[in-house]
Amino acid sequence: MSHAPVLTVTDALVFDGENPELLRGNVTFKDGMVAAIGAQEEGKLLPANGKVLVPGLIDAHFHAYAISLDGFRNERGPLSFAALAGAKRLGQALARGFTTVRDVAGGDIGLSSAIKAGLLESPRYFYTGPALSQTGGHGDPREADVDVCFGHGHMCEVVDGPEPLRIAVRERLRTGAHAIKIMASGGVVSLTDPLAIPQYSDEEISVVVAEAARRGSYVAAHAYSPEAIAHSVRNGVRSIEHGNLLDTPTATLMAEHSAFLVPTLAAYAAMDRRGDEVGLPEVSKAKNLEVLTAGREAIKIALKAGIKVGFGSDLMGDLADEQLNGLALQIEAVGVFETLRSATSVNAALLQEPTLGRLAPGMAGDALLLDGNPFEDPSVLFDESRPRTIIQGGRVLPTAVSRDTN
Repeated sequence: MSHAPVLTVTDALVFDGENPELLRGNVTFKDGMVAAIGAQEEGKLLPANGKVLVPGLIDAHFHAYAISLDGFRNERGPLSFAALAGAKRLGQALARGFTTVRDVAGGDIGLSSAIKAGLLESPRYFYTGPALSQTGGHGDPREADVDVCFGHGHMCEVVDGPEPLRIAVRERLRTGAHAIKIMASGGVVSLTDPLAIPQYSDEEISVVVAEAARRGSYVAAHAYSPEAIAHSVRNGVRSIEHGNLLDTPTATLMAEHSAFLVPTLAAYAAMDRRGDEVGLPEVSKAKNLEVLTAGREAIKIALKAGIKVGFGSDLMGDLADEQLNGLALQIEAVGVFETLRSATSVNAALLQEPTLGRLAPGMAGDALLLDGNPFEDPSVLFDESRPRTIIQGGRVLPTAVSRDTN
């Protein structure tokens, strides 16, 4: 990110990331941070004219390298192609107002270094590297009757046993991974694993968690069913991804372990509507129906239990353009305030990044100026035809970047 001049957004209604009350005033950005909120005017002025300014949005379940819904194409295609496609996906996410993403299953130090070097416009980028999967688990792309070897790819690696997993975790942390992702249940796009059955043993998950924790990191687990969710959190997993089939007793268990839930409603709705368009296999269509409507109820159950609920999109291939629809679906489930909290301050807490997700002095200068008030008209958050101004590190993004979402 280039050095940004002092900027003041004037006459804004400010959502600070945590409180439902909107504060009317000016927000000044200096040295890439929020310098002041109030009446101060300094530097370049950007009139808000009473429109709502929110913290930069955070997508906590993003996949830069998910160029297809075909597992083998994602895993074994040329990495140079995946990286270029991923760069475009990241730029499009930024243009929608997502100033930070967490890539859970993919990404690497090369892509991260290119972003830090300013070679591409991108959200702040946190990555896990390839997710860890047991043989025949959600990260194993082989059909049952395919007799080929598969060890690793760009998004997943098959690793069995405590000691090989220990080495795999250490390697990810050596190469800059923010967190570790494991596959702890079956999945929609995987072809041989039932959704509900837990994956990895207690000992295997415990080793992964211990290695991550010693480095101040944590483990995120793909898990749908109560059995898989409970299996994960009892062994120290901090972040449950998806969690569509969550029930009340398991939500209570998650709350007792201070685990986060990251729902990904956009993915199931998109696969349901556009499955034929993107070549979704019949077995995946059937699995998707199992979790399609349950995800919204899971969010309600989680919030009632006191779980911190984040926001993620989990979109693969051509479905990436459904990212903002995830906000619309979460709003339908729990309202504008909870959804905005999820995509800002809650996700920042999940990422263990205390300067993100809020608008207050000393916070990172990431913000999104909307074309209205989402508490009165929620569509200003998810309607891409409505203009939006993205501020990242105190810098207003060029118009061409902000509007290039195709």
